[in-house]
Amino acid sequence: MSKKGRPTDDPKTLNTRVRFSEEDIRRLEFCCEKTGMKKSEIIRLGIKEVYNKLKK
Repeated sequence: MSKKGRPTDDPKTLNTRVRFSEEDIRRLEFCCEKTGMKKSEIIRLGIKEVYNKLKK
C-alpha cells in the first residue's frame, strides 16, 4: 500500500489528548481566525514558545 499525503521532513505520527476549558477553546479559535492557522499549528507554536523560554 502506498503512503498518502504530502511528503514531509517532520511527520506527525503521534497523537495526544488534551482537555480544554471553554475559555481556552474561545482563545484558540480566536487565534485561528486571526492568523489563518490550524488549531494544531497554534498549539505547536505555543509549545515551541514555552520550550524556547525554558532553554534560555
